Amino acid sequence: MAHRIDPGEPPNSPVLESHLDPTSARFEANMRFMADVVSQVHNEEETIREGGGAKAIENQHSKGRLTARERINLLVDSGTFFELGAYAAHGMYEEWGGAPAAGVVTGLGRIYTRLVMIIANDATVKAGAFFPMTAKKVIRAQNIAIENRIPTVYLVDSAGVFLPLQEDVFPDTDDFGRVFRNNAVMSALGISQIAAIMGMCVAGGGYLPVMCDHVLMTDGSGLFLAGPALVQAAIGQKISAEELGGAAMHSAISGTVDFHEPNDEACLARIRAIVEKWGYRRQSPWDRRKPVAPALPAEEIYGIYDSSPARPYDMKEILARIVDGGRFDEYKPEYGKTLICGYARIGGFALGIVANQKLHAHAVDHEGHKRVEFGGVIYTESAEKAARFIMDCNQNLVPLVFFHDVNGFMVGRDAEWSGIIKAGAKMVNAVSNSVVPKITVIVGGSFGAGHYAMCGKAYDPRFVFAWPTARYAVMSGDSAAGTLVEIKIKQLERSGRKLSEEERKELFESVKRTYDEQTDPRYGAARLWIDKIIDPVETRDAITQALEAAALNPDVPEFKVGVLQT
Repeated sequence: MAHRIDPGEPPNSPVLESHLDPTSARFEANMRFMADVVSQVHNEEETIREGGGAKAIENQHSKGRLTARERINLLVDSGTFFELGAYAAHGMYEEWGGAPAAGVVTGLGRIYTRLVMIIANDATVKAGAFFPMTAKKVIRAQNIAIENRIPTVYLVDSAGVFLPLQEDVFPDTDDFGRVFRNNAVMSALGISQIAAIMGMCVAGGGYLPVMCDHVLMTDGSGLFLAGPALVQAAIGQKISAEELGGAAMHSAISGTVDFHEPNDEACLARIRAIVEKWGYRRQSPWDRRKPVAPALPAEEIYGIYDSSPARPYDMKEILARIVDGGRFDEYKPEYGKTLICGYARIGGFALGIVANQKLHAHAVDHEGHKRVEFGGVIYTESAEKAARFIMDCNQNLVPLVFFHDVNGFMVGRDAEWSGIIKAGAKMVNAVSNSVVPKITVIVGGSFGAGHYAMCGKAYDPRFVFAWPTARYAVMSGDSAAGTLVEIKIKQLERSGRKLSEEERKELFESVKRTYDEQTDPRYGAARLWIDKIIDPVETRDAITQALEAAALNPDVPEFKVGVLQT
């Protein structure tokens, strides 16, 4: 008699096999390398979380105010804050004393289990003033909220635009004014917004809280388009800050503030009380079941990943330690082997995975010739397979996750004759027009057009995560340095100068050092090309967080790809 399938029964998908030897010297060396780079990132993030430093924190406390991170800890359910953009502005604005985390803390958290986006000015960093990257970070957080329909809470404590850099903060489409435009757009989309003024809120920045659904204000805070000094200079009127724009005035006279609170703690408790009473909107159509833990320990990822091109690793070993139960339905496993495509679940969510395979593969071309395909390279067959798989996921409402360790597309006569550009165009088209949520995880290299085809930042992934081992550029440091040095040598030779072998080596090392610094994930995260640098063992949790955020948006546009190259 046929077995009747219980709808709640786990699917009978194949389990990814592991051939790992955790006692090997290579595994142990990889473990040490990954542990070192992860530890370095963790230590740097601890420093970033200190904001403007102990003296600035003491100054904030002396005003009877909490710091941005202390406020967030009181606001969200314990242990639920998932910070985004911690590395924003890292290594930038050094001539002004730096701006840790760009002077604003952003991330996802839960209030009475409801997911919210939090944007909190850090007044310990230049009084919460807006640097160019501050505006871009706030806008990135708002864009994530817009794409995923995430309710947003603003904890406002800012002196406004950082005037020495006003030309890079004030005028453009991704500058300060876009923040208030986004407030209006979010409101029109039905995305709930709460703003709490917990310090200074001056000049154009005053529009942010007043364009939100709820406005709260604490005693000792100030909300005005022009402060007392500017008012006196402009119209000759002498008035105190409290009388001009204090919480008592705005709650009793102007009526601008909905809730007048005595201090930070009361204000944060009020926000929690408001959120707790919200109703529920329609959820998105992405399928989710009860999560199942991976079949193998995530810690082993440290020993699997290998950054050396001379030692290819099996991406399936990594996937086996991330997906629910290690179960994976691989799509066209015998075709285009340098890209892995298939269906799985992570955190209970059904999804499609597109991942670069780093193992070299044996293949047979259309004329029956055997060849070896290099791992991490996208060939014609790989691109065609991925394009079709991405379209299938869109057809069937399956979100997509991309795992990057890509050198780029294959080059040379055979590749060009096989139509590599046409195949790549198909894949880029499918990625560009995809309507299901896309999440990108940069594991290793993400180079050239391979970065684009694998849903790089320009292709609207809902979130971009990177391991500390990620490398993010047009080409690798060695390749770029070799190319740039050859160009430099030819320029010098044309002017009659010939470099010695020592000079050539020194030039190569200098160029490579600069290029490697720019390919480091911290460089990209500082510029918000990456939302979060994650510990590899946190990959599954990060993807689950991203999918939970995506599940708040029920709207899925019609899927169209336009003209596909054939």
